[in-house]
Amino acid sequence: MSSGGKRQVVGAVRRAFAPWNDPAATPLIRYESVTKAFGDFTAVNDVSLDIYEREFFTLLGPSGCGKTTLMRMLAGFDPPTKGRVTLAGKDIAGQPPHRLPVNMMFQSYALFPHMNVRRNVGFGLEMEGVKGGELDRRVDEMLALVKLEKFAHRKPDQLSGGQRQRVALARALAKKPKVLLLDEPLGALDKKLREETQYELMDLQVKLGMTFVIVTHDQDEAMAMSDRIAIMDTGRIVQVAAPGELYEQPSCRYVASFLGDVNLLECAVVQAADGQIELAATTPGVRLRVQDDRSFARDQTVWLAVRPEKVTIAHADSVAPGAAISNQIAGKIWDVGYLGDWTTYLVEVAPDTLMRVACANLSRFVERPISWEDPVVLSFAPAAGVLLTR
Repeated sequence: MSSGGKRQVVGAVRRAFAPWNDPAATPLIRYESVTKAFGDFTAVNDVSLDIYEREFFTLLGPSGCGKTTLMRMLAGFDPPTKGRVTLAGKDIAGQPPHRLPVNMMFQSYALFPHMNVRRNVGFGLEMEGVKGGELDRRVDEMLALVKLEKFAHRKPDQLSGGQRQRVALARALAKKPKVLLLDEPLGALDKKLREETQYELMDLQVKLGMTFVIVTHDQDEAMAMSDRIAIMDTGRIVQVAAPGELYEQPSCRYVASFLGDVNLLECAVVQAADGQIELAATTPGVRLRVQDDRSFARDQTVWLAVRPEKVTIAHADSVAPGAAISNQIAGKIWDVGYLGDWTTYLVEVAPDTLMRVACANLSRFVERPISWEDPVVLSFAPAAGVLLTR
């Protein structure tokens, strides 16, 4: 019961937190037209970004997109080639990393193998000259925070992966930095432990009132933990928004495709009036109608993005001819994937053209399963998709 109460408190804090929507709010971290080049290679290209105090912010993108370089500039390890990075209104240029109110937890954890847990957690404090009772008090506080009191005298090789991750986290938090940077912090954990640790990190961040900036290429991890996400591609930020907005209102095909599964249907605008857009898909014979209040030119090329879970699937012979069902697309089952809680269908709607459908498995028994080669009809509501122009 107590843990449920704790989650409610955390949920209330996170639900009410949106300083980026307040024009009067001042960012804690600001990247101003920042570029970072290594010789002829530009890792970060003219990035401007604001991150607010107490925000859980994620840099998300494929390997090599520039997200770790962006983080390392904030940590003071790599100075910008152009532009500047400010922290609490002060340019961090020329400041050595150990002088910044920032700490970084590395993907490898970088624990000292010859030191026990207690010594590892207190190492940074010792380097700052913290001694005696004050050192013991702050180390005890960190061990209690990550629930490792019983393991204080073990060496890293006597711990599980999850326990080593918490030692590294405690060490990073011990100096009470203004900003904690986490580079792929959960990458070494198995799937179940990674999911559990995500919620522990969220609870910890709210409890400490600290700003977390995390780098990851794991979409589910980013969606679960973040207040906002910046999606990166080839050194640039493509879109910054809350997870729900990124998923439901992507700004372009790259974001729609990178974040989760999506069906992208290339179409031409037939007509647009009163928030209703009529489309002709490149798939022969497919006409679609969607809701969108924007203006579009006749014959303009657009892409309709529809998430698989928003598409309904039915046997073709169960749909009456002329039935008033929105956005019907006929096809044939090309493949089926059973995932336990979901079943995924790949449906061939034209030669070399597949659509993905995700159906929740709501009962243990299926009276008439849909299987390979079955003719089916797909449909989705006019409000289910989003139109993209690039």
